[in-house]
Amino acid sequence: MNAQREFFEPEIVAFCCHYCAYAAADMAGSMRLSYPTNVKIIKIPCSGKTDVLYLLKAFEAGADGVFVAG
Repeated sequence: MNAQREFFEPEIVAFCCHYCAYAAADMAGSMRLSYPTNVKIIKIPCSGKTDVLYLLKAFEAGADGVFVAG
């Protein structure tokens, strides 16, 4: 085995509902809880109205993973 391993850090884009998931992420920040730096949070008005084009654009921009949280 190679002593120097390269670790893959996927870039994740999280589309978070303003009233639910984003509020939880904001509260976690207020409590000084941390989450991985490779997760980028984007606040959206409502997770139910998320257009698939937003998800595809994130992949086009280089994201390795995308999820919608509500």
